[in-house]
Amino acid sequence: MRNVPAKPFIKWAGGKGQLLQQFAQFYPSALWKGEISRYIEPFLGGGAVFFDLVQKYKIKRAYLSDTNRDLVLTYRVIQQQPEGLLDFLEQFQKEYDATQQEERNNLFLSVRKHFNIQRFEINYKKFSDNWVPRAAQLIFLNKTCFNGLFRLNSKGEFNVPYGQYKTAMIFDPDNILAVSKALSIAEIIHADYTACLDYANECTFVYFDPPYRPLNKTSGFTTYTGAEFTDTDQLNLAQFFRKLDVEKHAKLMLSNSDPNNENPNDVFFDQAYAGYNLLKVMAGRAINSNGLKRGKITELLITNYPYEPRTLAFNF
Repeated sequence: MRNVPAKPFIKWAGGKGQLLQQFAQFYPSALWKGEISRYIEPFLGGGAVFFDLVQKYKIKRAYLSDTNRDLVLTYRVIQQQPEGLLDFLEQFQKEYDATQQEERNNLFLSVRKHFNIQRFEINYKKFSDNWVPRAAQLIFLNKTCFNGLFRLNSKGEFNVPYGQYKTAMIFDPDNILAVSKALSIAEIIHADYTACLDYANECTFVYFDPPYRPLNKTSGFTTYTGAEFTDTDQLNLAQFFRKLDVEKHAKLMLSNSDPNNENPNDVFFDQAYAGYNLLKVMAGRAINSNGLKRGKITELLITNYPYEPRTLAFNF
């Protein structure tokens, strides 16, 4: 296998791959000075920030969590049994490639149906052999579904339709093995963000990437796990942000939507994070179904430490 850098192994709504270069300007100076040894990411998703940091800085331990239990299962399979996972992914790749374009929707629906039924047979609390094919199913569905979304309905069923792709990179052994290596320092658990409190200390960098507050009634996508992330949830998270700051003295950074894109008078986050630093980065809309409405907008970065400019600058 080639020695390649680890990168997200799935597509994920709100993934931060496109923002990493900008983020690098806003990381705490303690990180690039080598004073940060622990990293926490409580809304893991695609993990782009984790993979970037662990390969560039002196991170010795990581604590990664998410409330999406199948996502956590998949991360743990890659961490512990990457070779077994690759066997299943290779078979999926061969089957997808050998299936005629007009029949691939049926293949997708068959895997999706089995994925939804199988959730009742999985013990998510204990690693077992049946975790491996389930992780392969999730990756297959992610790589072949519409826009790479992960969405559950109120019954807990994955319900994203087929994406009509001519090609799909389902089997990517170089990256899966690189991801497994990167995850070797990580504890990966199924939990909400509050569970990270005991893992944080003054040598910790915490990055929060919660479901974004919708800019309007049609822009929200907060159903990764079948539950909405409401304004009340956003405010509870802001309170927890303060708790980590005051009690643990960790370095904290949080991403969210910038309501001023739609309403210059919206001060929701200014009030929720009063006393902290509200910065802005440029980002593209990634999950709007209308391609004409995808474009550059600003997003918020909220930190509990001052912005110390590095070598690059960005003009907004």
